[in-house]
Amino acid sequence: MNGRIVVLRAFLLGGLLLTLAGCGYNEIQGLDEETNAAWSEVLNQYQRRADLIPNLVATVKGYAAHEKDTLEGVTQARSQVAGLKATPELLKDPEAFKQFQEAQQGLSSALARLLLVVERYPDLKANENFRDLQSQLEGTENRIAVARKRYIDKVAAYNKAVRYFPTNLTAKFLLHLDVKPNFAVADEKAVSTPPDVKF
Repeated sequence: MNGRIVVLRAFLLGGLLLTLAGCGYNEIQGLDEETNAAWSEVLNQYQRRADLIPNLVATVKGYAAHEKDTLEGVTQARSQVAGLKATPELLKDPEAFKQFQEAQQGLSSALARLLLVVERYPDLKANENFRDLQSQLEGTENRIAVARKRYIDKVAAYNKAVRYFPTNLTAKFLLHLDVKPNFAVADEKAVSTPPDVKF
């Protein structure tokens, strides 16, 4: 009788281990960590851009002092971005994530306006310091795009694990996890319309 109980316990323990292996606990935890790491890289690239902006603005100021509104717009957009706390909790709050994304898009727009202003100043465009800064900024924008793409991919994998059966049960009841927000286009109509280029 005692031997049967030991065998039964071993059988139940083995069944429990097999069930846990198929519940996706470790997979979801791994995807959560990968998503957080990808988000950290996005923030890293945004910080790189924010660090470059004061140098860019200072260089342009020397050449284009009367373009005050554009320069102030870039400075203001940067301060709005800096005022938002980018913490891991941001990924759990869709509204805060949306505000963060809007602030970053506002900064991108302000930088685009600044670079248009620069087109009016051939001496500035020829300045070696400005060219280096512009090159750094363009490289940073590309890095941001790559980091965002990686984050989008990680969020897609994570959200699938959180939503698909049976791992959704583990995510919901055991880990209390929900889907993470992803980047979205602020104005889909504007993106789908080709730009009007005139010479």
